[in-house]
Amino acid sequence: MGKGRSLELYFVHGNPDGMQTAELFGWTGHVLLTPRTQIVEALKRKESAHTGVYVLFGESENGPLAYIGESEDIGARLRTHLSTKDWWETAVLISSAANNLHKAHVKYLEARMVEIAQTVGKIPLENGNTPARSSLSEAATANMEEFLDNLMIVLPALRIDMFLDKATSAKAKETVATQTTYPVFELKTPKHGISAVAELREGEMVVLAGSIARKEWVGDTGAKTHYFILHDKLLKAGVLALEGSHAIFAKDYAFSSTSAAGAVVNGRSTSGPREWKLKGTSKTYAQWEADQIKKDSAE
Repeated sequence: MGKGRSLELYFVHGNPDGMQTAELFGWTGHVLLTPRTQIVEALKRKESAHTGVYVLFGESENGPLAYIGESEDIGARLRTHLSTKDWWETAVLISSAANNLHKAHVKYLEARMVEIAQTVGKIPLENGNTPARSSLSEAATANMEEFLDNLMIVLPALRIDMFLDKATSAKAKETVATQTTYPVFELKTPKHGISAVAELREGEMVVLAGSIARKEWVGDTGAKTHYFILHDKLLKAGVLALEGSHAIFAKDYAFSSTSAAGAVVNGRSTSGPREWKLKGTSKTYAQWEADQIKKDSAE
């Protein structure tokens, strides 16, 4: 397990869908998220005049779209985008609380964020090209990479996951395997030729590469069931590769719950605690979990 961190989220108007600020304890960065409907108020805040990077989110006629930029005065740049970009609905302003980032810092951050977003591939970018990284000293580069690491903790807390890659590389798998042995579970649906294996790693259900899943979603697509969207995203991203009558996990992929993992594997809503079984046994995940709780209580 990684070290715990303390995150402070502040809902400016007491509304989770309105303007928010986010800061990590011990981190100099500051994040302001604002819907476009509140941009006038957001531009009055002191951090809007800081040097930093920003991300715009919205919808084009072709679907979700984002834009990543930098400026020595974020607010001034956003005023320009109000008249030149009509598709965005949400802006995220990223700066330092003390306004001590300079032009080279933010150009480096912009380039790295574009690189990460393009690699993850969740949302298309309006950015025409990947900007070149600015030339920084070795120490400054290390500082900006640490800034990015902290930022990648904060953004998902604001429900921004375009930089979050749940796919796990073979190298990462090899590294963790040498450190810890994780519980292994199976989900099999012989009637449909489905057979998946997953490891419970640090609170995430990681379905392993080579697992066989259903190639299309056959379950409910109503508002209460959103896993069909995830299934479709993984197909488009190549995490699930079509092979004959099935879809094969081309790489390890970490899910936030057993039910999310089970739903993508089965192509329908799935009770993960009941359908995943401890490998080589008939014990369900729920039963294994109960055993762990009893063991901890006894100790």
